[in-house]
Amino acid sequence: MTTYGIIAPKGKFTRVNDDLAIGATVSVVVPAMNEAENLPHVFATLPYWVDEVVLVDGNSTDETVSVARSLRPGLRVVTQTGRGKGNALSEGFAAATGDIIVMIDADGSTDGREIIRFVSALVGGADFAKGSRFSSGAGSDDISVTRSLGNTVLTTLTNLLYGTRYTDLCYGYNAFWSRHLDALALDCDGFEVETLMNIRAAQAGLIIHEIPSHERCRIHGTSNLHAVRDGWRVLKTILRERARPVVTRRRRALPQVSERAAA
Repeated sequence: MTTYGIIAPKGKFTRVNDDLAIGATVSVVVPAMNEAENLPHVFATLPYWVDEVVLVDGNSTDETVSVARSLRPGLRVVTQTGRGKGNALSEGFAAATGDIIVMIDADGSTDGREIIRFVSALVGGADFAKGSRFSSGAGSDDISVTRSLGNTVLTTLTNLLYGTRYTDLCYGYNAFWSRHLDALALDCDGFEVETLMNIRAAQAGLIIHEIPSHERCRIHGTSNLHAVRDGWRVLKTILRERARPVVTRRRRALPQVSERAAA
């Protein structure tokens, strides 16, 4: 069998399975607020070869932090200083030490067992691997008709304005090489963060692969997402980014599904 490897600055070489070995460390960033009941499931899906898990606690009032620490020895906990998912991810990314950073949700909707697909795409040559619920082989148990329609409209607008070929704009399962953090330059607070990342990755000319992903329903609790309010924030982000100067432009990004990742 073929082994795919890439030499990373830290010099680590980890075999993930018979087909994939990575010379890179992997950090998983999990923003969470009052997700104590969901974390046992979420952490159980994380691959054994993940090097670091960074929990960004949004000042939870339940046992989120203590449960997380009991489940994951060596867990890194970042107490969020601001508010919102965008801010939480920014603080988590800054604290992560891995060569590859993966972002997942703490509500059980994103499956940690899919991380291999994202890492495979990055090791295979991608700079940024974005999850999609609407590409071939993907799906969602959770998205409503209203949210799906809104996502389609916003995705289409982004594709028209930025020359991308995305199938899903507003999904919180993504991974990228940490060396591209400066290109993403996150400076937003809310749920528009995924849109901002996708647009700035394209503007920076990063090689982007879309990864088919299946979104599950939240296991416990209620979502903080508000379709109209957050949709409006996404729309404003799409339009505002058109006027932002782009300093780094290496090559045009043409999102595609990595064959290795989809296997």
